[in-house]
Amino acid sequence: MAGEFWLSDRQWAAIEPLLPKNRPGARRVDDRRVISGIVHVLKVGCRWQDCPAVYGPPTTIYNRFHRWAARGLWQRLFAALVEVGPGDMQMIDSTTAKAHRSAAGGKGGRVRRRSAARGAAGRQRYTPS
Repeated sequence: MAGEFWLSDRQWAAIEPLLPKNRPGARRVDDRRVISGIVHVLKVGCRWQDCPAVYGPPTTIYNRFHRWAARGLWQRLFAALVEVGPGDMQMIDSTTAKAHRSAAGGKGGRVRRRSAARGAAGRQRYTPS
């Protein structure tokens, strides 16, 4: 599927030792798949439930993200990735928000104000003598 994110071998080798070890119990979904799924959700901006199935169950991806965030694991992972250096691809974010031309407000230019003579309510302009 196009648009999927996968950690490179170099990135995985840097962060694998920092991950929690397997505990006894149900078989775990591969951590590399789950981390790639978490990065995909955060990069694309989709809901956790809309994460592609190739990364594993959405509830697993969501639960691991929040558990690891509570432990402070993400700061250690990102620090390790910074030491590895940039990957093969680098991007620049150029987000734009399109709006209708009338969303900007008025025409601009000089602000026209009423003259003092017209602004005085009830004042006669001409009084016959």
